[in-house]
Amino acid sequence: MSETSSQLDLPLVMPDQAQKHVTVNEALLRLDALVQLSVESRSLSAQPAAPAQGGRWILPANASGDDWAYMTPGDIAIYRDGYWSSASPKAGWQAYVRDEGAPVIYKSGTWQAGAPAAVLAADPQGAQTRAVVITEELAALSGASVSSSAMIPDRAILLGVSVRTTAAISGASSFDCGIAGEPSKFGGALGVAEGASNIGVIGPQAFYADTAIMLSANGGDFAGGNVALAIHALLPVAPD
Repeated sequence: MSETSSQLDLPLVMPDQAQKHVTVNEALLRLDALVQLSVESRSLSAQPAAPAQGGRWILPANASGDDWAYMTPGDIAIYRDGYWSSASPKAGWQAYVRDEGAPVIYKSGTWQAGAPAAVLAADPQGAQTRAVVITEELAALSGASVSSSAMIPDRAILLGVSVRTTAAISGASSFDCGIAGEPSKFGGALGVAEGASNIGVIGPQAFYADTAIMLSANGGDFAGGNVALAIHALLPVAPD
């Protein structure tokens, strides 16, 4: 019999074990840390000096600190009772990232922005057609253009990109939404007032590389403001 569970590595009570409450309590605390997962950040590279009890972070690459430097990038660092532990995610795990205000999903060995995919059609051999919405809020806009970390996925069939100005934009009189080389692909001269929105529908188009969304300022550089964006796409999945 394994000493831990297969999915969350919860410690299991062994036959004739003394002080069973220690193992049970540890399992409950680990469940408390990982179920309905919400983390502070996935971009903080320096281990916090005074973390809150129960604080959790997704470790970025090259994390530094007495404890974080020895953990694996992508793992979840958990601070509890004065010490750090970590948990390794499995494909399909989801987490809400507080400093991004958005969910992420663990797939293909990395944490990726976006909501869970809806399976529109599936085959017994594992082939699927998925509908995905990938979201991000670009905050404190600055400069002539800003690119998203959220990506149109490789091999996706893109339907469009929608945007909403969630905090009034300063500096620019309007903005375009597109990709590198096609700056207004999803809309041009978009509104800078809070609440302005646009649904940039295009004829379905296949993408063959992960592609960022780019916002370009018109009439002056961005000097502030926030824009939420959503990528709407179909994603084919090959058979197992």
